[in-house]
Amino acid sequence: MTVIVVEDDPFPRLIQVILDPQTSTERRAAFAHFMAHDLPDFEGWCERVRRNAPGVYPSDVRLVSSQQELRAALPGASVAVVESLRVGNEELDLADQLSVVQKYGTITRNIDTAACAARNIKVLTLRRRANIACAEHALALMLTLAKKLHRINGLISVEQLRAAGYAPTTFDRRHTANSGWARVSGLKMLYESTLGIIGLGEIGRELARRAAAFGMRVLYFQRNPLAPDDALEFGARYAPLDSLLAQSDWVSVQLPASASTHHLLNRVRLAQMKRGACLINVSRAEIVDRDALIEALSSGHLGGFALDPLYAEPGRADDELLKFDNVILTPHTAAQPRFNALNDFNDLIVGISRALGS
Repeated sequence: MTVIVVEDDPFPRLIQVILDPQTSTERRAAFAHFMAHDLPDFEGWCERVRRNAPGVYPSDVRLVSSQQELRAALPGASVAVVESLRVGNEELDLADQLSVVQKYGTITRNIDTAACAARNIKVLTLRRRANIACAEHALALMLTLAKKLHRINGLISVEQLRAAGYAPTTFDRRHTANSGWARVSGLKMLYESTLGIIGLGEIGRELARRAAAFGMRVLYFQRNPLAPDDALEFGARYAPLDSLLAQSDWVSVQLPASASTHHLLNRVRLAQMKRGACLINVSRAEIVDRDALIEALSSGHLGGFALDPLYAEPGRADDELLKFDNVILTPHTAAQPRFNALNDFNDLIVGISRALGS
């Protein structure tokens, strides 16, 4: 039986559900429930993946949560699937049968690729559809705020527009065009504006590529800057955080939740943002201090805010943030549909099967 060591995380646990027949009934049922709105026949899908990936079912899938657990599980393993856990010489010395290291993503800085190559161990990567979906969602939120789509959708009559606080008019068509008759002021363009991305990781890079295609100037900040040529691959230029906040018309947060990122954007940093700039957060809500956020919105310093996922889930219909007409809240849909993850793991497992069989 193939032994596969997998860094424990809610989505990679799917590898265990698909490939390890010893997976508990409770976990299988939980994943079937999790996928049901997009995939009613979850077990049928699992069977199709198994057929597409000969040689890896059944497997002994060992979930590990720490570097120490990874090292303990590697002896006898043929495959290691990691996201943030490190695979270097110390780990490889323990992995007497390892053939494949699979990165759950594309950035391999936690994997010593040279050491793997020296041992004839294949290193595989996965460009995750869920990360692409999050970048698309961030861009959609930016466009919605820029064009005020959430406020003007369906307001097509004079009566509706007036009721919403606008002052529609008619133009002398003998002399002018008719666009803008609804008199919606304050609309913005993404083109020629500056986007500051805090965290140029997997999602940040996907967003940077798309923002550059829109003609945006892209700045980024993270603790360990990329080499300038590497950053230019994504159309981005490094800036210190205070400089990024001061220059950006749009700020997008793309960081994991941790002690070091909790309330990273606090009163001081929100005040450093350009007046009227918009903040987009499709990473973790707690990175932005909620009280400071509400103050910045109430004062008018912050020009708009969009969030997914929420501070508490499910949310509340009386959430104070909903009183602002320049705020968009979506119910943890950025990485959807479920087929993003399903197709990712189909590709990952098929790729491992082919690498082991070659």
